[in-house]
Amino acid sequence: MKVLVMIKGDGADEDKITPTDEMFAEMNAYNEQLVNAGIMLAGEGLQPSRAGAKVVWETTGEVSVVDGPFAEAKEIIAGYWIWQVSSLDEAVEWAKRCPSTEGLRSVLEIRPYFEMEDFAAMVSPETLEREQALLDRLKERHA
Repeated sequence: MKVLVMIKGDGADEDKITPTDEMFAEMNAYNEQLVNAGIMLAGEGLQPSRAGAKVVWETTGEVSVVDGPFAEAKEIIAGYWIWQVSSLDEAVEWAKRCPSTEGLRSVLEIRPYFEMEDFAAMVSPETLEREQALLDRLKERHA
């Protein structure tokens, strides 16, 4: 099972977090455990929301762009991992080992990926075939 693990923090604390050498060392040790266990497929930290933008589709169909920072956000995504695990329970056990920043509330949200077979009852075989062909092309490009 492939899962996305999002590292979430309080939007109000976004500018208070300055990575330290100690934080990098702790996270590097954790990432090394994930890699050695064959769990981690990818992972990155994200720049603060002030460096980003949101594209918003209103119910009227109007599209707008909101530049960061996203002050109204209660939670922001600070980074992510992509893990390959045997179950959600295994992902939760690995997540509980993650180092955290003392004094700041943080959350790891774990979401399983859809697999192509999850759509078999809803989508035509031809559509699934086309989607799989696109995924195969992506894998070839990044191999």
